[in-house]
Amino acid sequence: MTVLAIDQGTSGTKALVVDPADGVLAVAEIPLRPTYLADGGVEQDPGKLLDSVLTAGTRALSEAGRPVQAVALANQGETVLAWDPATGRPLSAALVWQDRRAESLCAQLSDHAELIAQRTGLVLDPYFSAPKMAWLRRHLTTQGVVTTTDTWLIHHLTGAFVTDAATASRSLLTDLDEVSWDPQLADLFGLEGERMPQIVACDDTVGTTTAFGPRLPVAGLVVDQQAALLAEGCLTPGTAKCTFGTGAFLLANTGRWAPRSRSGLATSVAWRIREHTSYCLDGQVYTAASAVRWLADLGFIETAADLDGVAADDAAGVLSVPALAGLGAPWWRPDAKAAFTGVTLSTRREHLVLAVLQGIAAQVAELADCVSGDLGTPLERLRVDGGLTRSRTLMQATADLLQIPVDVYSSPHATALGAAAMARLALDPDLAVEQAASDWTAQISYEPHWSADRAQDHRARWRAAVEAALPQEDENPV
Repeated sequence: MTVLAIDQGTSGTKALVVDPADGVLAVAEIPLRPTYLADGGVEQDPGKLLDSVLTAGTRALSEAGRPVQAVALANQGETVLAWDPATGRPLSAALVWQDRRAESLCAQLSDHAELIAQRTGLVLDPYFSAPKMAWLRRHLTTQGVVTTTDTWLIHHLTGAFVTDAATASRSLLTDLDEVSWDPQLADLFGLEGERMPQIVACDDTVGTTTAFGPRLPVAGLVVDQQAALLAEGCLTPGTAKCTFGTGAFLLANTGRWAPRSRSGLATSVAWRIREHTSYCLDGQVYTAASAVRWLADLGFIETAADLDGVAADDAAGVLSVPALAGLGAPWWRPDAKAAFTGVTLSTRREHLVLAVLQGIAAQVAELADCVSGDLGTPLERLRVDGGLTRSRTLMQATADLLQIPVDVYSSPHATALGAAAMARLALDPDLAVEQAASDWTAQISYEPHWSADRAQDHRARWRAAVEAALPQEDENPV
C-alpha cells in the first residue's frame, strides 16, 4: 500500500512516497524559516506553510511516478493560527510552538496550574496551544476560528474540521483520560464559546482530496513526535526515542497508562489506534537545530555539516546553557536565557561549538533521568532520529552523558514514515500495529566513552550553570 506522507515541520515540509515493500520511492523537501521577534514571538507565514505542503506533495508524487492510495499528515503539534472557516483564509500569522509571548497569561493562571496539570497531564506553559490561542485572541483578532495548523491544513485538503487525538492532547484544553475538549479549561483561558474541531483517531480517514491530482483519502493524522515514536518501534512501555530537529524531543511510551509526571515532564496521547489510546511521557529541548543555526548565523560554522569538523575534542572548561528560547522540562522557565560559563581569553570558536552540543546533550540527559524517575526503571537504550543525528560529536556526547547506548534510526524520515504507518492502519483494518511499524536495524550505535564519574561531574557542573543563569523571581515581575 503506497502512501504520500507529509511531514509539516518547523524548519520545512517533507513529502515522501513510501511503500512497505519497496521503501521510500521519492522525497521532496521545501525549507521554511520562522521569524524570530525581539519580544519572544516566533511566527510563520501560513500561506508558505500551505504552499510547502502542496508543492512538496506534488513533487514527490511526480518523482515517484506511481499512484498512491492515501495521503498522511504529521504536524508541528502546538503551532496555532486564526482563520476564516468559510474561506480558509488565514487571519493571523501562525504562532510557532516556540513563541513565548503568552508567558504573562500563564502567570495570571498560576493558581490553576495544579488543576490544569491533573486534568491535562501538561504543564501550564506557553509552549502548548491554549496560551498562544488566548494571546492571539487578546492581541491579534477575535474573528474566525483559532486552531492548530493541522486543522487548517486538513480543511484546505478535505473541507473537514478535525484534529487528531495526539494533537488535541497537546492543547491544555483536553481531558487526558477522556481525550475530549474540557469546557472548564476553555473558560480558564478565555476561550469559551470557541468552535473546536472534532477529535478523531490517528487511524481514521477524515475525507478525500484532489490537491495532488487524483482523488485520494486523507488518513493517518498525528503529531510529528508521536509519529516518530511509532516509526522507531517504541510500542511497549519503557521504550523511548529522541528526535533531534529544530528542538530535541524525548518521548517514552507508557502504554494505556496516563501518568501524571512527578518529575516535571508532560504526558500526552501517543496515538489513538484501533479504538485504543496509548500515552507517552515527553520532554522538550526548545533549541537544538535552531541553536546550531544560531551558531551559523554568528559565523562559527557554515552549516550543521561543519559541526564535527569545527567542534573541539575538549571544551576546555566551557559550559553552555543553550536556552535560546527558554528552558522546557523539567524547569519550565520560558524566561531563561542562554549562557556560557568558563570562557577565557584562550576560548576559541571550537570550544563554544562543542559546549553548545554538550549543552543540548545535557538537557536530553536530564529528560532521560525524569523519564526513569516516572517509570520507576532506568532507560536501557535511547533511539534517536532527526537531522542532527548526523553529528557524531552530538551523538557521542548524548551517549556519554546518558551513560546508555544511543541507536540512530535507519532512515532520516522517521516522522513521515510514522504518519505513513498510521495511514496504512486506516486503510487496512486487519493490519496489526506491529506490522505497520516495520522492523529496523540501527544505522549506527554510540556506546558511552566517558566513565560514570566523569559524566556525573559534568552534569553536576552543568546543572550549576543552569541555576546561575536562571533569572531570579524579582527580575521578572508579572
